[in-house]
Amino acid sequence: MTDNLFDLTGDVVLVTGGGGLIGTEVCQAIDHHGAAVVVAEFDEERGRKVAEKLDRGEFVSLDITNPTSVDAVYEYVISEHGRLDGLVNLAYPRTDDYGQSFESVDKEELIKNVSMHLGGYYAVTKAAVLKMLEHGCEGSIVNFSSIYGMQAPDFTVYEGTHMTSPVEYSVLKAGVLNFTRYLASYLGSDGIRVNSVSPGGVFDEQPEQFVENYERNVPLGRMAEPEDVSGAVVYLLSAAASYVTGHNIVVDGGWTIK
Repeated sequence: MTDNLFDLTGDVVLVTGGGGLIGTEVCQAIDHHGAAVVVAEFDEERGRKVAEKLDRGEFVSLDITNPTSVDAVYEYVISEHGRLDGLVNLAYPRTDDYGQSFESVDKEELIKNVSMHLGGYYAVTKAAVLKMLEHGCEGSIVNFSSIYGMQAPDFTVYEGTHMTSPVEYSVLKAGVLNFTRYLASYLGSDGIRVNSVSPGGVFDEQPEQFVENYERNVPLGRMAEPEDVSGAVVYLLSAAASYVTGHNIVVDGGWTIK
């Protein structure tokens, strides 16, 4: 075993949604620990910007809702690197009408959002698993859920703002958690580990009233910063977590203990 349990040198890790708020920090942290990072992003400008700042980063265009796009990414990764050691699912596709109040969301809209997000996670993860099995890689998969995949939203934190917690979000993020457990059980005998990370609220220039409301409920007294989340991902990808699978790491400043 390596002297540095968190060393990812020689690994190839694909990060979907790698150009996003959390994705940017995750890519930087994985790169810092030695892995080659494939920044898979729908938004080409964002993805290239992140990849260019990494020592071992490269950009690939990916739409997780498009099977052709998914297949093309994995063919590229294997042709260029010959292996895939890690997958981090951070992409967050949604419809143009996403984010409405419960009363305004019709069934078709909910189904479409769940299909895009959870279905996209399924497609990307299945393709990754098949490549790992084909090339004998005992890899690690990290899915992103949320504290609102674990418990009901606290709607009081949205008082005094125009924000809400969409019903689709709770449905799909809860699905990610049991999808993770299913895969961990199914793939354990193949040496492929599957875990999830559930962040609490991450600061992203939200309205001041929301931030005040939210932070009153956090034992550590603040919202998360994107870099607070990246360490959990590095841990789950690394040898330090070689006996950890089916687990959900909660990074929420203590929100869920109250």
